[in-house]
Amino acid sequence: MPAPAPSLKSMLEGLIGTLSVSSVTPDFDHSNRPLVELLAGWLEQAGFAVEILEIPGHPDKCNLLATLGSGPGGLVLAGHTDTVPFNAPLWDHDPLKLTEADGRYYGLGTSDMKSFFAFAIEAARGFAAADLKCPLMILATADEESAMHGARALANAGRPIGRYAVIGEPTGLRPVRLHKGVMGEAVRLVGRSGHASDPSLGNNALEGMHEAMSALLAWREELKQSYRHDAFQIPYPTLNLGHIHGGDNPNRICGDCELHLDMRLLPGLTAEDLRTELARRVSEVGERRGLKWSVAPLFEAIPPAETPAESAIVRASETLTGHAAEAVNFGTEAPFFNQLGMETLVLGPGDIAQAHQPNEYLLLERIPPTLEILRSLIRQFCVEGGA
Repeated sequence: MPAPAPSLKSMLEGLIGTLSVSSVTPDFDHSNRPLVELLAGWLEQAGFAVEILEIPGHPDKCNLLATLGSGPGGLVLAGHTDTVPFNAPLWDHDPLKLTEADGRYYGLGTSDMKSFFAFAIEAARGFAAADLKCPLMILATADEESAMHGARALANAGRPIGRYAVIGEPTGLRPVRLHKGVMGEAVRLVGRSGHASDPSLGNNALEGMHEAMSALLAWREELKQSYRHDAFQIPYPTLNLGHIHGGDNPNRICGDCELHLDMRLLPGLTAEDLRTELARRVSEVGERRGLKWSVAPLFEAIPPAETPAESAIVRASETLTGHAAEAVNFGTEAPFFNQLGMETLVLGPGDIAQAHQPNEYLLLERIPPTLEILRSLIRQFCVEGGA
């Protein structure tokens, strides 16, 4: 008989107290192995078969897959092990210590979303492998907050995991079945510098970018008129001009200018198609003005995700929560899970307003309904094997 996992509060303390920041900035980035090893120990105690999955090219990062029971199909309770970087002086409580106050648990990862692993293990307490017609799996991934290396590695490996998945991202216990994709692009124009007193001595890249920006804002309006998905609060794709830098001194003609933009994609749109159109519009400006141009991704795009409204996991979550499944504008690992054949739902006790903020917290009142929802899903999809 396996030994029981620690108490729920002890698991929460361990998760919050284990640093697992991921970042594209190397100085802020940390390995997630200590947290994965902590989870592995608890899950083995709880009777799960545990696999630690290496991520090619990232030796200090790994995924974890823990399985209770056997057979085809099954339910995956999934989350990411990492958090965003934090600025401790802005917190009223130690971000790496679970603190209970004001009906809340404070700490980095309480809402987004390390605490979900403790709830998944607690919900599984009392179920044995012999009870299950279909397996229950707990999946922990790396680097969701930076480059999604963990989820991408799973999708690239192509290994089937389960039929249904619930990702415990912060949704306020409201089910989410679709979200937009995310892409970030760098547009660069290169001209020729020269003395500012004589415009003929150079070719101003900053002026060229001004024209390119006008073209992109016109394209933004075209996208808004051409594509619509009424499930979203903002029912059209968005394009945001977020960062620009050009030149080095006011008395020099600007020889180089770079613009960074963010796009949010509706289901049905692909980053490849949009990047092709972006490049076409930038090239028209560049060629007309005699400027060298380039368009390059700032990161590998996150595709949109959509799980059908009639999916069993969607219908079950709607019944259990009393809320119709929604759409959100932020991205998750759902599209990569869907690539593996899983029908994926996003549902967790935290709030997105708490994510990436000082004094991140989880309302204590969310814990009992979270556990009841997860236990009900385990019963339906693992014990009863329902579809």
